[in-house]
Amino acid sequence: MINILLLLLHIGLVGSLAPPGDWDRFNYAPSSRVVTPVAIHSSHGQLETPENLIGAKGKATFASSGSWLALDFGTEVGGLISLDINTASANSTLALSFTESPMFIRPTASDDSSFPSQNTTYDGILRVQAPLVTGLWQQPAATLRGGFRFLTLVSGSNAPLALSNVTCAISFMPHFPDLRAYTGYFSAEHPTFHDPDFLTKVWYGGAYTVQTNTVPLDTGRKVPFASAGTWANNAHLGVAGPIIVDGAKRDRAVWPGDMGIAVPTQFVSTNDLIPTRNALATMFAAINLKTGALPESGPPLNQQGSDTYHAWTLIGTHNYHLFSGDTEWVREIWSNFTKAVAFLEGKVDSTGLINITGLRDWARLGGGGHNSEGNALLYQVLVTASDLAVQLNETQLATAWATNATALKGRFNDAFWDEGAGLYKDNLTTTLHPQDANSFAVLFNLTGSEEKNQRISEGLQNNWNAIGPVPPELPDTISPFITGFELQAHFIAGQDKRAMDLLERTWGYMLYTDLSVQSTLLEGFTANGSLSYRYYDGYNNDPAYTSHSHGWSSGPTSALTFYLLGLTVTSTQGQTWNFAPHLNTGVPAAEGGFETPLGRFDASWSFDEDSNGNDVLNVQISTPPGTAGTVNLPSDMLASYTRNGLTKNLTLRGSPEITLQGGTHELSWDTDPGMCSSLG
Repeated sequence: MINILLLLLHIGLVGSLAPPGDWDRFNYAPSSRVVTPVAIHSSHGQLETPENLIGAKGKATFASSGSWLALDFGTEVGGLISLDINTASANSTLALSFTESPMFIRPTASDDSSFPSQNTTYDGILRVQAPLVTGLWQQPAATLRGGFRFLTLVSGSNAPLALSNVTCAISFMPHFPDLRAYTGYFSAEHPTFHDPDFLTKVWYGGAYTVQTNTVPLDTGRKVPFASAGTWANNAHLGVAGPIIVDGAKRDRAVWPGDMGIAVPTQFVSTNDLIPTRNALATMFAAINLKTGALPESGPPLNQQGSDTYHAWTLIGTHNYHLFSGDTEWVREIWSNFTKAVAFLEGKVDSTGLINITGLRDWARLGGGGHNSEGNALLYQVLVTASDLAVQLNETQLATAWATNATALKGRFNDAFWDEGAGLYKDNLTTTLHPQDANSFAVLFNLTGSEEKNQRISEGLQNNWNAIGPVPPELPDTISPFITGFELQAHFIAGQDKRAMDLLERTWGYMLYTDLSVQSTLLEGFTANGSLSYRYYDGYNNDPAYTSHSHGWSSGPTSALTFYLLGLTVTSTQGQTWNFAPHLNTGVPAAEGGFETPLGRFDASWSFDEDSNGNDVLNVQISTPPGTAGTVNLPSDMLASYTRNGLTKNLTLRGSPEITLQGGTHELSWDTDPGMCSSLG
């Protein structure tokens, strides 16, 4: 703990907590690192006083063989179970099963985490070693369950078995004594959704998801996978811990693509970036020094052969430096970083495009050859690598990478843009228009025009059903990972209401469906909402294998901060920043902030009425001394909001870009006569 704290202090990541507010009640993180069940979900057989196990108030007795009790911890948890065995006979047995979804509460098996099996029972149950011994029983460390909400206790004897003090010692975020110690916060009312607190809940749901994905170093899923009927989470995950992985239950390994969503979530919520540094360092430590190739995933999986996830490691390095300012570490890995950029550039052929030969990816089908997704990612690699080179005074490299990015941008548009469809094609020979490449093109500024952004936003909507986008590149699937990028693309295109619609469909479904854990966010699901994600491609039609706490699904957390609230950092640590709220959402007010090593960044905006009954937009911004930023509300900006059931559509006139120095500022815009005034 001391070494971690010193490292946090060294790179400036320990600072002030978020201000207290009503938003705290939506924080899903437990108030203690030892948690107890909060409810009984279901039971079977003869049980006496089972309610005593709620809150560890006393003992419960299982009086018949086959009796079982399913306990509900209320939210996603993960860690090791302890309990007291008060009474047991020579032939008493006890077993435990775990599940995230209530669909898989059963006395005979846990949900699956080791391997996907169509019978959904690969993991089996955890049997307490017989004969049972009265006193404290603690779950063996190797059998840790990284993510679950429901715990089922199963008795196998007609003789009475009495248990008490059932608890779970939380294993994730081992370096955080207080799991609720967020440095970031967010709050906004959604006045037209069935739950007005939805936006705040989904922000905190994403934040908590990433917390559950931040784990101790030696708690990875065992590879080769445990045999049927068992599981093991005692594998080594990288060069240092704690470390950020892809999921709480599984895979429990570093996946750089997932970090493209998870790390911005981490930044705006806890600013806990040491696990990100450890994950990136793990990838660079495994580079092939001869070729410059980076692995697709970290140990114990150590999967190879993904050009796109190779690219995500490089993009993630820029994200980490942008948020932390940890230039010293970037210098340490710079030699490997430049080799890794050269590896991708070496695949650019006479077409001027990268030829994707490392085919592994986020689950999409196809993707090889001159593929638009891979070329979009290479473009972002070159842009962000050039910016990093500037930070390190590597002028020659910065210029070369920027020049190559400009050339690739032109070639990308020539090769892939389909004017008739208003979308980019998947490759040079197809009519398929993928969700991933089109979302990336807007997000990475590859389009070159607002008109293209608008057309892509409209075209992507054609993939939607009632609960989200079905990507042409992975049919019958909804991917919250790629949809997180699409969400940002709609905001960037100025289609605020379309972005809100997407939020409601996909994340509204995930957060409220009875199939889910309802506190953290699903890895994915099918087009009809079932849990059989990737049933035909890699997951063996096993809905019990789907993760219910996957950081790559947390896109709304950063999107709500960066776009709806409108507060972003535009250079390292927020030395420069931007405030550009998206006001055409129907939301009447938003508030939030985050921290960097320079200090706190806080902002709020709200639609109000002045003394004359005119609509007024009031803004408050507070940023660290020595920083500088812009407030950007385009002139004649359309805005809308709903309050008390009344919707107003209005235009904010005369809204030029305003430059501000660090400090606290209050601004207001009046729609009549349409002027901005500064109050401080």
